[in-house]
Formats: sequence, C-alpha cells, structure tokens
Amino acid sequence: MPDRHLVDAHIMLLRENRILLSKRRGDAFDGKWHLPAGKVDAGEDVISAAVREACEEVGVRIDPADLTHVHTVHIIGSGQEPRFGFFFRSSRWSGQPENREPAKSHGLDWFALDALPEPMIGYAALGIRALSSGIPFSIHGWD
Repeated sequence: MPDRHLVDAHIMLLRENRILLSKRRGDAFDGKWHLPAGKVDAGEDVISAAVREACEEVGVRIDPADLTHVHTVHIIGSGQEPRFGFFFRSSRWSGQPENREPAKSHGLDWFALDALPEPMIGYAALGIRALSSGIPFSIHGWD
C-alpha cells in the first residue's frame, strides 16, 4: 500500500435545489456522474484548489469566501491510492458553467438534490448527501 494520501477538492455548485454534475470520460469512472473536482497541487491549499478546479473544469470563478466546507471523506478503493476528499458548496459564482474539459467529461447537467443520476461515483454521492444530513466526516472503502 502506498505510504501517502492524495487530497481532492470537490465543488458543489448549487442553484435553487439543483446541483451541477459532470459525466466522466476516458478513465475507470467513464460514464459515471461526479462533481467538478481535482487533486490539490503541491504548495496549494484545498480552498485554492477548489477555486482553481471550478475554473478549469466548468469555467466559473468562485470567491474563496463563498465556499463552505460540507464534508470530508477518507477513502480507499480497488487500485486507488488512499485519499482525503474535501467537499465544498457554493451558491455564488461568476460565469456560466460549461464543459471546459471535453476529453475528461461527456458533459454537464443540473440535477435535483433528491434525484441524483445513476450511475454515480459513490464517494461523490456521500459528499452530496452530507448537504442534508449534516454529517461532516465519513470513511469509505476501508475494511
């Protein structure tokens, strides 16, 4: 097992009672829905990573002050390095969301929070469910 943990920043863009999701392309999760997200780069804090990823993946600019931490998950899965995923929500941004990474995403769509699409990446659904449950932390995939 690797001796390090990756850190991911996940962004929940909320409009009324709907959330923006991306349909993954070209990796082990191809065809599954997920949040805009990405790894925290060396020398970068998780809030800066969330702001950067929102811009890179869906073309919106978020003021760091408009991000609210919702959930953190400690996850491990088959063939994956263990990681911490930080989930942030925002209802404020500038720009119109668009698919800025067509090689990594089939497209974007808005979904009601109580009617998430299938198939969905499991740990992304955990973070989204934390919006209503208020549970700040979970563990996923560990025995």
